[in-house]
Amino acid sequence: MSEPRLTYLGPTPDAEDRGRSTSDWRSRLPWPFLIVVGVPTLLAVLYFGLIASPRYVSEARFIVRAPSEMQPSSLGVALGGIGVAQAQTDAFAVHEHIRSRDGLRELGARYDVAALLGRPGVDVFSRYPRPWESRSFEGRHKAFQRFVTVGYDSTTGISTLRVEAFRPQDAQGMAEALLQGGERLVNRLNERAAADAVAQAERAQLEAQARLAAVQARLTSFRNRERFIDPQRAAAESTALIGELLAAVAGLRAERSQLAAEAPQSPQLPSLDSRISAYERQIAAERAKIAGDAGSLAPRVGAYEELVLEREFADRQLTQAAAALVEARQEARRQTLYLERIVDPGRPDEAMLPRRWLSILTVLLSSLLVYALGRLIWAGVREHRQDG
Repeated sequence: MSEPRLTYLGPTPDAEDRGRSTSDWRSRLPWPFLIVVGVPTLLAVLYFGLIASPRYVSEARFIVRAPSEMQPSSLGVALGGIGVAQAQTDAFAVHEHIRSRDGLRELGARYDVAALLGRPGVDVFSRYPRPWESRSFEGRHKAFQRFVTVGYDSTTGISTLRVEAFRPQDAQGMAEALLQGGERLVNRLNERAAADAVAQAERAQLEAQARLAAVQARLTSFRNRERFIDPQRAAAESTALIGELLAAVAGLRAERSQLAAEAPQSPQLPSLDSRISAYERQIAAERAKIAGDAGSLAPRVGAYEELVLEREFADRQLTQAAAALVEARQEARRQTLYLERIVDPGRPDEAMLPRRWLSILTVLLSSLLVYALGRLIWAGVREHRQDG
C-alpha cells in the first residue's frame, strides 16, 4: 500500500473562502460615507456629548427712547415705516457701544474678562483664548463677540442683550455691567446734546446783543450828526406848523377880502398883504425843511426809519435768543433720552448652551448634504467619462 502523496500546494478552499469574504466585506464598506458623514458625526457626538462645557445665558431687555417719542407724530410714523426712526438710531448707538472696544474696556474695569471667559476646566474650543486666538486686547475683543449678542425687534422697538458665560453669576454680572455702560452712554449723549444746545443758544444771544449794540451806536451817531432825536417827530411838528400857517393865511385872506369889499381904500390892506406874504414865505420855508432838497427832512427820515427798523429787528432777535437760551437751559435740566429697562439681567439656573442634540443633528444633516452633493458630482463625472 502506497503512502498518499501531496499533489497540490496552496490555500485550502476554506482559507480562500475566508480571504474572499474578508475582501468582500472591506470592499462593501462605504468608505466615502464613513469619511464624509460618519467621522464628523462621531466627532460631533464626542465633542457635544462629552467635551463641550455648559454655557449659561443671562438675558436683559431694554428700550431707548425720548419723551417726545412716546406719542409719535405722523411724520415720525412715516419715517419709522421706512426704517429711519430716531429711536432706532439711538438704540443702535447703544448696541454698538455694548459690543465695542470701549464697552469691553468699561467691562474690564469691573471684571477680569479674560478670567471669566477662560475658567479652569472649560474645553479649549469654547473658552478664551482658544489655541489659535491671541491674548492681546484685540484678540479679546474679537472673542468677546462670541459671548455677547444684542438684538433689536423693529416691531416693538425692544432691544435684547444676551451674555454667555461658564458660570451663572458671571453671565449675570457681565450683562449688568454692559447694560450700565449703555445707560452711561445715554447719559453722556444727553449731557453732550444739552451742552451743545446751551452753548449754541448762548452764542446766538451774544451775536444778537452785539448786533443790537451796533445798530444802537449807529442810531446815536445819526442823531448826533443830524441834531435830531426823532426826525419823524420833527417832520410831524413841521407839518403841524405848516397847517397852522395855512390856517392863518386863510384867515388873513378872508379878512382882507372882507375889508377890501367894505373899504377898498383902507390903509390896513397893505399891512394885511404884508402879513399874508410873510406867512406864505414861512410856509415855503417849512415845506423846504420837510422835502425838496438834500438838506430836507425826507432823506433823513428814510435813513432814520431804516436804522429804527434794524434796531427793532435786532431787539426782536435778542428777545428770541434770550427765550431760546432759557428753554435750552430748561431742556438741559431734563433728560431727553432714556434707556428704560424692561427685563433686568437674570441669573440662569440651567445651562442653555450648547444645544447638544441640535448641534449633533446639524452636523449630521450637513454631512449628509455634502455627501449627497459629492455623489451627484461623482456620478456626473463618471457619466461624462463614459460618454467620452
